[in-house]
Amino acid sequence: MSAPAPEHPAGQAERPLPPVPVLAVGAMACVITGGIVVAAYLPRQAPSAVPLVFLGLAIVLLLAMGLSLVRLRDFAWRKFFLVSGWALLAYLVISGMLELVFVLDGTPTNQLLLLTAMLVIFALDIPVLFGFSVARHQPA
Repeated sequence: MSAPAPEHPAGQAERPLPPVPVLAVGAMACVITGGIVVAAYLPRQAPSAVPLVFLGLAIVLLLAMGLSLVRLRDFAWRKFFLVSGWALLAYLVISGMLELVFVLDGTPTNQLLLLTAMLVIFALDIPVLFGFSVARHQPA
């Protein structure tokens, strides 16, 4: 005899969802680690091998997160886009302010490119995590 599926507070059965939170946190950890390595050397030129590895890992995790989301069919997409859209706006402002600080501080070009790429991942990753975290608990 099999046990009934656990119920959500909204009364819907538990459904298998992709590991979006794990992928998002992994990508953020890579971006933060790479950013710390770059920032530790400022205003001098940082070696770029380690930050590039972390940036590459973050990109792979972000792409895996996107692919796993695209494959979802039965999902509260309206809530997802509502929450992640407003969060994206906020994180674009935050990322833009950080980018301005790096530019005004005279960050060397190679480091600025690395930090800009990491800020783009930061600005995309967190809003998707917020949107997913809300939409997963909503009826599809």
